[in-house]
Amino acid sequence: MQRITEEELMDDPGQALAYTQADFSATHGARVPMFRSLFPSLALTGPVLDLGCGSGDVLLRFARAYPDTPFVGIDGARSMLQLAQRAIDAEPGLADRVRLQYGIIPQCELPHQRWQLVMSHSLLHQLHEPQVLWRTIAACGGRGCAVFVADLRRPASEPEAQRLVQATSRHEPQILQRDFYNSLCAAFEPDEVRAQLAAAGLAQLQVRTHDPFHLSVSGLL
Repeated sequence: MQRITEEELMDDPGQALAYTQADFSATHGARVPMFRSLFPSLALTGPVLDLGCGSGDVLLRFARAYPDTPFVGIDGARSMLQLAQRAIDAEPGLADRVRLQYGIIPQCELPHQRWQLVMSHSLLHQLHEPQVLWRTIAACGGRGCAVFVADLRRPASEPEAQRLVQATSRHEPQILQRDFYNSLCAAFEPDEVRAQLAAAGLAQLQVRTHDPFHLSVSGLL
């Protein structure tokens, strides 16, 4: 099916709260193991930049898995950042290593660091112009910087998208089911992502599929 874009920012407080309260233990819990399988020899000590960190669930999973690593999370939804900060403050020791910043790429000013890893989770499908993400990664990641992007992949049809929502999210609130369906319809197919990377001069990054509705992009700049 053709891509159907969705709203770029999830800044409605009710929407943000529903997302934060949802059970993402299966998908978000798989991100650190996925990263380790893609970079088996990388000793991650930081610093790490998370573009589109949202409510911070994946960001904090990485922070717990790598306790010696500093993290910076960027997001353009203030309601999401408030929830992320609340989670950071509730867990001793995280506030010393995990910092949040409001910003919308590409116009926001990113912290000047030599990043060891630039990552992003479920941001790509929200962008109306996907090159915004790839150009930001190319601009802020120096030579040898690791890149790890995990996102949805678009199903073959709208009925298939509806089936996936029912199979995985039927017990979640209606607002979350609606957002998940819209996100699936807004996601990219693997070959579309490969074309985006080639256009951005990032053809060395590898696109992999992991299940019926997730893909990853990984490699070194």
